[in-house]
Amino acid sequence: MSTAPKITVRKRSVTRQFELSEFKFTKQDIPQTSDERILKYRQDAWESYENLPFPTLKDEAWRRTDIRNLRTESFTLWQDKGDPVRSPDRFMDPITVGEERSGQLISGAVEDAHWITPELENAGVIFCDFQTAEKEYPDLLDRLIGQIVSPNEDKFTALAAALAHDGVLLYVPKNVTINDPIHSLYWGYGEDQAFFNHILVWVEEGAKVTFVHESASLVQNEQRQLLHDGIVELYVGKNARLNFVELQSWGKNVWSFTRERARVMADANLEWIFGAMGTHLTKNFSDIDLVEPGASARMSGFYFTSGDQHLDHDTQQNHLAPNTTSDLLYKGALMDESRSVWQGMIYVAPGAIGTDGYQANRNLILSKGSQADSIPGLEILADDVRCTHGATVGKIDEDEIFYLLSRGIPRKEAEQLIVMGFFAPIMARIPFEGVQNRFANAVKEKMADR
Repeated sequence: MSTAPKITVRKRSVTRQFELSEFKFTKQDIPQTSDERILKYRQDAWESYENLPFPTLKDEAWRRTDIRNLRTESFTLWQDKGDPVRSPDRFMDPITVGEERSGQLISGAVEDAHWITPELENAGVIFCDFQTAEKEYPDLLDRLIGQIVSPNEDKFTALAAALAHDGVLLYVPKNVTINDPIHSLYWGYGEDQAFFNHILVWVEEGAKVTFVHESASLVQNEQRQLLHDGIVELYVGKNARLNFVELQSWGKNVWSFTRERARVMADANLEWIFGAMGTHLTKNFSDIDLVEPGASARMSGFYFTSGDQHLDHDTQQNHLAPNTTSDLLYKGALMDESRSVWQGMIYVAPGAIGTDGYQANRNLILSKGSQADSIPGLEILADDVRCTHGATVGKIDEDEIFYLLSRGIPRKEAEQLIVMGFFAPIMARIPFEGVQNRFANAVKEKMADR
């Protein structure tokens, strides 16, 4: 198994203590394990959590996202309180054409399920929850955890590292190809509950895999908040390929904070697809580190907000070696009083000649009260590079509406057709019919209330 190199990437600044009260969690809430190394990782993360301040509106990365209404003192750790809940059947629908999957893991406030094909087990593939990993693969987990996302990056990341007992470990050995997707679902449920999870995907040299991870919940009471705090670490080894599909369908009472980062090695390829439909408030950091020559990554994001939803996505494409390529496209539609924030940065390190970086964010405003903030950025410290970016915010073209109306199509259906046409370029990037169908159905459900 390869050893991850030490990578130094510039960090966003964090300023002073916020007026939020501290969470009620204590050091005694740290999940216990017989492996002292994992326990130390969590204890060190807890120490970072205690020493780090809450982010404030004075912090550049947070100044468009107000978290002062987060009821920090109300949350308790989720505990199984009776019969497990069964997740809705729609989350079990196939992601790709046909029913085939190479493995599945369902966890959280739900009836657990886990399986992986015997062929993959025999090939050395490890796909399990964190509790199983601690017991059966402690050496591997200890070597990988925290290598890409440091617990001390901010207060929420430190808290997730300290308290995450739920999680997924996917390890694909050298030169192993997994043809059918692997799927995991993390489910939240209840009132005033807090859910912490950690996703760790490690794809060794020459290996190939498609991994689909979903986060979702139902709403019991929109006035009672749920907290989700998570970490995602992705490693794509030399000449390897990872297709990572991430779908967020949290209920509208969820406040979600996630720190996600991928490390892509020489001549490796990452295809990262991100879809966001839920939560009351989301603050997501998604970074790609291209650390060796020939590394490439493409990130495609889509979101659709309504009501008073607030989604804030902060992306960073870090070109840390010569001849690396990145391509990012985020598209979103907004209704009612909702708001989206996208902040993107392409960073080219000194000496990273031959960099080819692109980023774009396109937004479609469907209501007068909605707002989209789109902030692309470049920081280039090398010569002989090609980096471009773009951002647009616009409304539905009334001429397009008139044309469809003149063909006898009702206005609601006409608007729906235009919205789906707006998303068509990004849907074309997604080679999964099931993902496209889920998104199309979600758009229809939201627009039905217009």
